[in-house]
Amino acid sequence: MPSLAGFLRVRAASVWSGGAMPGKGKAAAKGPAESGAAAGPVAAAGGGSVRVAVRAKPGARCSAVTDVTAEAVGVAIAAPPSEGEANAELCRYLAKVLEVKKSDVVLEKGGKSRDKVLKILVSATPDEILEKLKKEASS
Repeated sequence: MPSLAGFLRVRAASVWSGGAMPGKGKAAAKGPAESGAAAGPVAAAGGGSVRVAVRAKPGARCSAVTDVTAEAVGVAIAAPPSEGEANAELCRYLAKVLEVKKSDVVLEKGGKSRDKVLKILVSATPDEILEKLKKEASS
């Protein structure tokens, strides 16, 4: 196992020789890793399910799909962002919009973040899901 001193020496040499440290932030997150995924907030997942990127806006007067952008689906949630209430309301509301069972909408990532990834466990295409979300956003 390499020693910590050896690691520091190699790391210091790369910094002193003009090597740049990898950047953090939104620009670094985007890259070729996502080139295989479908463009937009809705993408096919394994096993016939669909992933939806959501930008949650808790504390709204009523639940509604506010917008559909290239990065995420904006959803206003009529529940406070505490103790998972907004997450439960988000899953319940999207199940209603997408006309699926509540148990078929699962929060995959972002339990404590406004940026979330939901998995829809039904055999539907991403285009069908996206069309329903756009229809709800326009109404």
